[in-house]
Formats: sequence, structure tokens, C-alpha cells
Amino acid sequence: MLRLLGGLGVALRISLISVVISIFLGIILGSIMTLKNPFINAISRVYLEIVRIMPQMVLLFIVFFGATKVLGLNFSAELSSIIVFSFWGTAEMSDLVRGALSGIDTIQYESSYALGMNTTQTYIHVIIPQILRRLIPLSINLITRMIKTTSLVMMIGIVEVLKVGQQIIEANRKSSPNAAFGVFATIFLLYFLACYPISCLSKYLEKKWEN
Repeated sequence: MLRLLGGLGVALRISLISVVISIFLGIILGSIMTLKNPFINAISRVYLEIVRIMPQMVLLFIVFFGATKVLGLNFSAELSSIIVFSFWGTAEMSDLVRGALSGIDTIQYESSYALGMNTTQTYIHVIIPQILRRLIPLSINLITRMIKTTSLVMMIGIVEVLKVGQQIIEANRKSSPNAAFGVFATIFLLYFLACYPISCLSKYLEKKWEN
């Protein structure tokens, strides 16, 4: 159990670091995407399509193996994972930010200016609070998806919870040939305990802010 918890800690560390980077970069990129610049729109559209079409596992292989051979960069497996998940998460977050900003009616800007607010005051007191109410539940949901997707990092040698489970099964194949069910059931329970409270928080915030 201690080894499984240690593996879960690795998965959580990778996912949380990636989410923090994704939220920061996603807010910047999403704001830029609302400028309606043709060049920026074309680049961002290509970026989003790459993320949507390309499986995360392929991206992991490209960064971990490709960067070493083609660019001569010696990325560690964990750093490669953070780069890939941040690349994916930034795309997801930027699209959410763009949608949230685009969903604000023009009349809200005009009403704020009519009340004597300048642009900074309008964003601080009117626009940003509305965007945060839309983005926070979705950002929390992104954390849940990121945690689940970290199971792919075992393919590039990171000893996270699923890899630890396989090692335990292999080490006890002769003495406990049916250990796989118990080990994977435990892993399922650990993922559930990690993700369920986050999912509940997301649903709670959505319901609270809908009213």
C-alpha cells in the first residue's frame, strides 16, 4: 500500500504542476485569442487541432524520445510528462478562457462605462468575477482529467501508481496468481478517492453559482 500511495503521489505531483502551468498560460493565450487577429487565430486554431487530434501518448513519445534524438535535449521522463500535459492543458484552458470572454455581452462593458468606470475597473469589478465563476468549476474538472491521464506516463518509464501495481503483480505472480484483481481494485479506489472530492467540488461550485 505504501508503494501504491507513493506512485499515486508521483501522478498527483505531475498533474498538479501541469495544471498550474496550464491555467497560467491558458489565461494569457485565451485572452490573446479574443483579439480576433487573423494570424493569431490561425496559429491558435492549428494548436488546438493538434491537441485534439494527437493522442497524449504520441506526444509523450515525441517529447521524450524525439527531443533527445532530434534536438539533442536530455529531458527526464517526469519533465517530458509535465511538458506534454501542460501543452495539452494550456490548449484546453485557453479555449475555455476564450469562450468565457466571448460570452460576455457587449452591453456589460457599455453599462460599466456609462456608470463611470474605466477599463481597468470594468474588468476588475464586472468582467473578471463573471469569468472566474465560469472558469473555476471547469478548471477543477481539468485537474480530475489530468490526474486520470497521468496513467500514460508509465509508458516512458515513470513509476507511478499503475506501474507500481504491475510491479507488485509481477513480483507475486507465482505466490499470488490472482493478485491482479486486488491490486487493480486498490488502484481504482485510490484514483476514486483522489478524484471524487475534486469532482464534487466542481459540481458544488457550478450549482452554487448558477443560482
